[in-house]
Amino acid sequence: MTGGEVAGILVAVFWAILVSFLAVVLVRLAQTLRATTKLVADVTEQAVPLLADASATVRSAQTQLDRVDAIATDVQEVTSNASALSTTVASTFGGPLVKVAAFGYGVRRAMSRKGDDKPAAPSRRAVVVGRTVPGARRKDRKG
Repeated sequence: MTGGEVAGILVAVFWAILVSFLAVVLVRLAQTLRATTKLVADVTEQAVPLLADASATVRSAQTQLDRVDAIATDVQEVTSNASALSTTVASTFGGPLVKVAAFGYGVRRAMSRKGDDKPAAPSRRAVVVGRTVPGARRKDRKG
């Protein structure tokens, strides 16, 4: 065998190994593509019903929001009516009721003073220049 023949055999073996390696890679790639295709088909099969359910849920939520909006509008109207009513009642009965209460207070005060003919006793406080009496301090804090 000559050197050219040995080189040809080496190149043929190298090419055979390279083609075998590429064949293995292509087989693995085909398996991966099949698995990916199956996975996408399964996801699509499950996603379509989920999207239909989500769409129905969104429609139901929109209906409920419309109802809540109508209720909120009614509550706002009732609140404004109640506010107007309370303002009317306060202006109609508020002034006279305050006058009656003040009159009643004045009568009670006059009746309670009627029995006390003697004047109130003057309060006794001790004043010491440059010093504060502790008893006076306690009275000031409470009163």
